[in-house]
Amino acid sequence: MYLLRENFSLKAYNTFGIDVKARFFAEIFTEDDLVELSAQSVFKENKLLVLGGGSNMLFTEDYMGLVLKVSIPGITSQVSDHVVAVTAGAGVVWNDLVQYCVRNGYAGMENLSLIPGTVGASPIQNIGAYGVELKDVFESCRAFHIPTGKIEKFDYAACHFAYRESVFKHELKGQYIITEVSFKLATEAKINTQYGAIQQLLTERGIVHPNIADISAIVSEIRVSKLPDPSTIGNAGSFFKNPIVTEAEYIRIKALFADLVSFPAGDGCVKLAAGWLIEQCGFKGMVSGNTGTWKNQALVLVNNGGATGQEVYSFSESIIDAVAHKFGVKLEREVNIL
Repeated sequence: MYLLRENFSLKAYNTFGIDVKARFFAEIFTEDDLVELSAQSVFKENKLLVLGGGSNMLFTEDYMGLVLKVSIPGITSQVSDHVVAVTAGAGVVWNDLVQYCVRNGYAGMENLSLIPGTVGASPIQNIGAYGVELKDVFESCRAFHIPTGKIEKFDYAACHFAYRESVFKHELKGQYIITEVSFKLATEAKINTQYGAIQQLLTERGIVHPNIADISAIVSEIRVSKLPDPSTIGNAGSFFKNPIVTEAEYIRIKALFADLVSFPAGDGCVKLAAGWLIEQCGFKGMVSGNTGTWKNQALVLVNNGGATGQEVYSFSESIIDAVAHKFGVKLEREVNIL
């Protein structure tokens, strides 16, 4: 049975800790709950915001509609030869799923350890970290079609995955609510240590032949060292996308800034480290009113206590302007602005 409330505070439901209210707030625990709720006037007559872990959004004002919290639980798995099929409810905490897979020896998700949010949001954003993206382990998802009330299945091709993008953010934005996601993993790991400080930390610890538990632990350690805990200081993780530029643009910037941090992006393009660009503009650890950037990672904007969403948004504008002025690169926000 779904739960429905009015004038409900969302402060505890967004990792930035922004104190705004929803005119209506509903929480569902099964697909049947969603079907039942969708038949009600509160669902039909109000604009809708689907909420997972609230980790990838910035509220700049009260939400004058229906906020739907998807809390569908459950993880199942099936092993056939060396292939593992894992399915999780949209409300499962993402890192709980990753740790379930690591404990059981299911390889493929270990580099995605400690990413905030829920399973249902993962295909929308095509979440990624340390050389792995959601699309690399995605099999399919089930989703509720809002206009028709039907549950549909999306395979890999139908999702149109790209860097931090999917069909659910563009062509089908606002039309579907993901209820369940299925993944294709393996019992034999292909260890990826190429990004960030993974290999360096493995070497320091004398780990020559790492397993997926080693990788998960190292990635988690790196993330904790760089990212503040939302339970102690409000944030949404990486606030900006790493910009992708042409090879020619990369050469231009590299000629001016020899220590430019970058990664190959394929198709004649290069991915630049947004955190490095922001840090070079003097923003790392900056405090601006009640907001600012995290002391250990300029890519992370924080609520130092009492910040409004508009205050955080305005501060992000100043970062975008500074990076554009210094490097000629346009940063894009990774978080959703509401």
